[in-house]
Amino acid sequence: MARVLITGTSKGIGYDTALLLARQGHDVLATMRNPSASDLADVAKADSLPVTVLPLDVDDDESVASLFGGVGPLDVLVNNAGILSINAVEDEPFEQYERVMQTNYFGAVRCVKQVLPAMRQRGSGCIVNITSIAGRIAYFASSAYAASKYALEAFTECLAQETRGFGIRVALVEPGIIDTPMATSSLPAYDEASAYPHGRRLHAFFNNPEKPDAPADLVAQMIRYVIESNDPRLRFPVGPDAHPFIGWRGSLSDEDWVGLSGLQKDEDYYARVLVDTGIDLRPQ
Repeated sequence: MARVLITGTSKGIGYDTALLLARQGHDVLATMRNPSASDLADVAKADSLPVTVLPLDVDDDESVASLFGGVGPLDVLVNNAGILSINAVEDEPFEQYERVMQTNYFGAVRCVKQVLPAMRQRGSGCIVNITSIAGRIAYFASSAYAASKYALEAFTECLAQETRGFGIRVALVEPGIIDTPMATSSLPAYDEASAYPHGRRLHAFFNNPEKPDAPADLVAQMIRYVIESNDPRLRFPVGPDAHPFIGWRGSLSDEDWVGLSGLQKDEDYYARVLVDTGIDLRPQ
């Protein structure tokens, strides 16, 4: 069994992954900004699971250095901490671009750099970075989020090439739309006074009542598979819409993709999406 550190475990994917891995016998270090705001420690204790909850702010150099300096050797790092933002470029504050990049990209880079020397010297280890299909598809009204995920995808691909010869496995887990608080009850708002229709359209994908169930456990199971298998692939899309969305984008030229999203009337956009994908985004 492995000693696994996971970031962003207060809820959602990180929360479910911590419990699943612990139930499989792995020793889990579950980190989050504010442990008092999550019941993960209580749930793990009630079930006698090997989960240690620790405070960690991946945006902060000192927090990261202090935590990793005190936890000892790790077999697996799962970089899951992330935040979502929805707005057209003109409406998105520059400070929000910095905030999203700090957490989603630089936070993962900080943690990776902490574990690499020991993994390299030991000749073994596993690093799993959680991105998104938004790291493969640049979708309107998500420029801050997509840019951070594209950056993490590129970083991870470089990392995988550099570390393979030292026995370190590196993988990307790429969820589609998953039923986590970030994508449901805490879905970020967009500027409703915007001149751009794209925030409204992106919300329609998340709020579509006909979208298939996609519990966070699907992603947790994929992370477990990556850790416990010897599958050499770099990318692991997960969720009922992940492959269809990637396939949809791949079927369109750049010009067609931009032209589709540039349709000015919502009804024209929704009609085209229905034809292309079978997804009915029209208001019910």
